[in-house]
Amino acid sequence: MRGRWYKVMLLGVMAVMLLGSALMQRQLNQQRQTITRVTPLENAPPLLAFTTVALGGFRGLIANSLWIRANQLQEQGKYFEMVQLADWITKLEPTFVQVWIVQAWNMAYNISVKFPDRADRWRWVQRGIELLRDDGLRYNPHEALLYRELAWFFQHKMGQNLDDAHLYYKREWAMLMTNAFGGPQPNFEELTNPSTPEARARAQTLREKYKMDPAVMREADRLYGPLEWRLPEAHAIYWAHVGLQRSKKSDLITLRRAIYQSLAMSVRRGRLVSIEPLRFGPDLSKAEAANAGYEKMIAEETEMKYAVQTAHKSFLGELVQHFYTHNRVAEANAWLNRLRQTYPDAVRPGITAEEYALERLSENLTQMGHDRTKALIEGLLTQYFIALAFDEDDRAQGLERYALSVWNFYMQRVYRPGDAVTLPPFEEIKRPVLEELLKPASPGSPSLLPPAQQEHLRQRTGYSAPPDKTGP
Repeated sequence: MRGRWYKVMLLGVMAVMLLGSALMQRQLNQQRQTITRVTPLENAPPLLAFTTVALGGFRGLIANSLWIRANQLQEQGKYFEMVQLADWITKLEPTFVQVWIVQAWNMAYNISVKFPDRADRWRWVQRGIELLRDDGLRYNPHEALLYRELAWFFQHKMGQNLDDAHLYYKREWAMLMTNAFGGPQPNFEELTNPSTPEARARAQTLREKYKMDPAVMREADRLYGPLEWRLPEAHAIYWAHVGLQRSKKSDLITLRRAIYQSLAMSVRRGRLVSIEPLRFGPDLSKAEAANAGYEKMIAEETEMKYAVQTAHKSFLGELVQHFYTHNRVAEANAWLNRLRQTYPDAVRPGITAEEYALERLSENLTQMGHDRTKALIEGLLTQYFIALAFDEDDRAQGLERYALSVWNFYMQRVYRPGDAVTLPPFEEIKRPVLEELLKPASPGSPSLLPPAQQEHLRQRTGYSAPPDKTGP
């Protein structure tokens, strides 16, 4: 009897263990799938598809070893060697998002700046963009961080001025987009419903080379534009917009930030005046659309709404300053009222747009000192004369008045009788600035204005060169 009950007990234990194993099998299979990723990738090249299946779970071990070595190379500044390792890792683990980001960053930021030639730099910046856009998003179409990084490359690497080759990047991109659109701006109707061989070729170029959907471009342009699609900010907005549509519900604040920061930049300098020479300027016609974009981002944000509101408050204040600088005082006051209504704590009672704009500019003016204040006035006057040369009269008048306000502020509130230094009379500051802009270009000293604009400025200002004192 004892032996019989012992066997029954063993059979019962075995049955319980088999039942537990059956219940855990599905979960174990799911975990194995996560670790080994044996499912072939869709649309992957044959070599990559074979690698993901043939190596099985060993892929993770190999990729981890390569990733450790890649981090060591990065710490040593050996970015070229790291590119090859990262390429292997992306082939072993194409859904490892961080590798795509680090590899693209090294190409666009770390490797590009090692080349003195701007064309070489541009090729590495393009390689970084292409890596994220063409490959990273191909295997990770729902990862917000990849969309954010791609938008950042357009917004920061190409859009900002921290790289001394930034003007070269902007000009090259503007020419590429002009060729792709067949003109200065995309014809969305023609691109979405092409009816000619030329239109079909342009639509195919956008879809296959630049991975951009004309229908989505038109949607982004309707929501946030009209955008200047030859400038990088429009493409930062496009990829952030696509990311918001396709990404998982995480890290979305980074995509919204890319949109509203690029919208603000499109107002600051969203008007492309010419490509050769490259010149762009503020586009106040985009103010309403940019403000609507901010409001849209605030309405959609659920986790960090205050961050978008803080940026929006600063942007509204910036609009007041922009419109005042462009001599559009009535519109500056209108934006000041909207700032007051939306964020009452941002504006003191009774202040006018002129007072507000000058206060924003002069918040630190009392600590700037003589030299920095004079440099600020000269900078404003330089922009004033450039605006005159391009017949931007409203902006020119606003800039001149702004410069004069700074001069008055310094002389009335900062300068004290008996000080060792003072500012020269305002007209005396203007003359050297004008003369510098009208100097002929030389190999070591390029001019800010092309010859045609120099001559036009000379005529508008009635400038006559001082007599030559080097003669007999």
